[in-house]
Amino acid sequence: MENLPYEIAQGGSLILLFMFVLLLSKVAKDLFTPYKIDEELSEKDNVALATSMAGYFAAITIIYIGAFLGPSKDLFQDLIAVGGYSGLGILLLNLSHEINDRFILRGFSNVKEIIEDRNVGTGAVQFGSYVASGLIVAGAIHGEGGGVMTIVVFFLLGQIGLIGFTYIYNWITPFNIHDEIEQDNVAAGVAFGGTLVAVGIILMKGASGNFVSWQHNISIFALDALLVFILLPVVRFFFDKVIIPRTSLDHEIHQDKNLGAGLLEMTSAISFAVILLFVMG
Repeated sequence: MENLPYEIAQGGSLILLFMFVLLLSKVAKDLFTPYKIDEELSEKDNVALATSMAGYFAAITIIYIGAFLGPSKDLFQDLIAVGGYSGLGILLLNLSHEINDRFILRGFSNVKEIIEDRNVGTGAVQFGSYVASGLIVAGAIHGEGGGVMTIVVFFLLGQIGLIGFTYIYNWITPFNIHDEIEQDNVAAGVAFGGTLVAVGIILMKGASGNFVSWQHNISIFALDALLVFILLPVVRFFFDKVIIPRTSLDHEIHQDKNLGAGLLEMTSAISFAVILLFVMG
């Protein structure tokens, strides 16, 4: 009971700070985009942008939690650290948007698909990319011995991992993921976006923990990235051939544009990643 006033002050301060961080992230997003977010969401009811923004705000929340769960000192220093790392996270997430546009969904303009075509599949991939990036940043923040440089480096390594997996995903599927998403295939976008979240979960583990040395921590990150590149395609094959043997996952997504199949692939990938995260400790 004697710590109750401090706990109330801490909880209230962190909630107020989180509200400020969300507001700041919205302002930053407005600055970095060529369109008016409020107009697209409220007047034009743009579901594609809403899907993307949902991933953006989810990623901000993940980063905030990662900063909050980091090393604690006193209330004032904790607020400075959490606010500072959250601000850095906002900048990195907006950078990830550019990386997503240029390298992950490189076959077309994300802005055109989201704003002009209102392509929900593109929004779903951006959702997954944001959440994956947020997980990686949160992992890099959580732990002792690092700093801004380690966060930025592991964020960039994470982006390389996401880009690399995009090539692998395109290779293991009989259809071109960029063509499918550009053709408004929401099922393909949801499946791929969910798989990016799964990649982010595992790479978060590689980026987290105390910083020992560049060689040590990057080696761990590279090993986890290798596991992702090998195991997620295996899980997709297993799910396709064993869990739903009477139909082809690729056919359902590519030919039938079956959103249910996309949701199932998303869930199977994320579920496996979560299990792998806890098994690997």
